[in-house]
Amino acid sequence: MKFTILIIFFVFPIAFADLRVGFYSSSCPRAEEIVRQVVQRNFNQDRTVTGALLRMHFHDCFVRGCDASILIDSTKGNSSEKDAGANGTVRGFEVIDEAKRILERLCPSTVSCADIITLATRDSVSMAGGPRYDVATGRRDGLVSRSSEVNLPGPGSSVSQALQVFTANGMSLDQMVTLLGAHTVGVAHCSFFRDRLGDPNMDPSLRAVLGRICRPTGRNPTVFLDQNTSFVFDNEFYKQIVLKRGVLFLDQQLALDPSSRGLVSSLAGDDAGFRRSFVDAIVKMGNIRVLVGNDGEIRRNCRVFNSPF
Repeated sequence: MKFTILIIFFVFPIAFADLRVGFYSSSCPRAEEIVRQVVQRNFNQDRTVTGALLRMHFHDCFVRGCDASILIDSTKGNSSEKDAGANGTVRGFEVIDEAKRILERLCPSTVSCADIITLATRDSVSMAGGPRYDVATGRRDGLVSRSSEVNLPGPGSSVSQALQVFTANGMSLDQMVTLLGAHTVGVAHCSFFRDRLGDPNMDPSLRAVLGRICRPTGRNPTVFLDQNTSFVFDNEFYKQIVLKRGVLFLDQQLALDPSSRGLVSSLAGDDAGFRRSFVDAIVKMGNIRVLVGNDGEIRRNCRVFNSPF
């Protein structure tokens, strides 16, 4: 009997390992500080990094879970998530690479790329004036990344189409509307909305501005999704779409669809409420199908799987 109890004692922490705030407090005490310093340097140079990291985090978690599979480079034998059409304009990979290089020198094979994405996103939100919040860490990196598995709602999706993807990942309508509020610091290429420039559900003054920027010149410039406080993480996005100043079709539909317009109206009038709801939603998103314990691996280079011994 004593022998059996001893075995259970040693197996339990491995079998039931989970995420927790301060996971690296002993194994790599400066981990979160290092990530924040790297993000701050990049934010100081380019404040659109907040929107880029939010998008990366979302695109990673909604495929195989939050396992950094979006960071893997394609090889001759495998087209990775990074090369899927939906991820063609995802950026910010160099921020994750920089943090990983420093952490590998300080704490080799300790801090996962999945946790770096989560922490970097959290830090970039607060730098843009958004809420400060704790995130649990302890994620491990995935061992699979296939472009064929990428199925994400696009800018031309309806609310019901987008919701199908969110509910498949355990997220509610309220959480979807809240997470799309991250577009308050986002940008989009003209190719994502050029077909909307004749849409009667777009404010004429916005249509005129976008028409000038997106003239058919062979270029594909970007515009801010929140045309008012473009670099500030606030609830202005909702105020804009209520006024029919949504750039993307999906964004505008949030304010028009009967299922979501009440939520949009509520968030447009309550910045503090948006911040609280956003924290709850993004923390939940960051826990989608995470790998913990002995699952997956801790990559030494976020762009490639570890070589087998």
